Amino acid sequence: MFNRLFAKPRQETDALTTLDKLNETLEMLEKKEKVLVKKAAAEVEKAKVAAQGGKKKVAIQCLKKKKLYEQQIEQLGNFQLRIHDQMIMLEGAKATTETVDALRTGAAAMKAVQKAMNVDDVDKTMDEINEQTENMKQIQEALSTPIGAVADFDEDELEAELEELESAELEEQLLQPATSAPAAPVQVPAGRQPARPAAQKRTEEEEEEEDELAALQKEMAL
Repeated sequence: MFNRLFAKPRQETDALTTLDKLNETLEMLEKKEKVLVKKAAAEVEKAKVAAQGGKKKVAIQCLKKKKLYEQQIEQLGNFQLRIHDQMIMLEGAKATTETVDALRTGAAAMKAVQKAMNVDDVDKTMDEINEQTENMKQIQEALSTPIGAVADFDEDELEAELEELESAELEEQLLQPATSAPAAPVQVPAGRQPARPAAQKRTEEEEEEEDELAALQKEMAL
């Protein structure tokens, strides 16, 4: 059990430790390579000086040392390539491991969900929802049913009465006289305008006021 719990962190720690070690080794090889390059360049300069001084054997010895340094430089270059290769492979393996672990975690989570919610539980839940919906529908129908005096009214009689009212209203509209067309305007010839404007028609309110005034005067005379 403890191996399962600590396996993944230990693997990640080992991978990080290995990468750090490879980086340190790579830096060390690069430093050595720079030193050897400087030494090889120095031997070349020595060989030039010896050749100019007529010291042929000394110049050849310097060139031999330069060759040895170059061989070491080439060897260090191969070491660096191998370390780079190891680092790339290790990083790829680390990414692969993380991907597999993520997929494994997802599969375990999906399995747990399926185990917690099987088909029988889903069917049972849907049956409960349908039952609650049916109960709510029955409650709404019971609340909307008329009670008391309203329940005694006959819907057919009310509809028949409404039809009679609509028929009577339609008949009344048909019997109303059509509105008279407006009178055509009278054209007055030019130069013969009436001397005075025609008297305006009295309104109904004025006629009622005059009738009331006449009735009041008659009562006062009596």
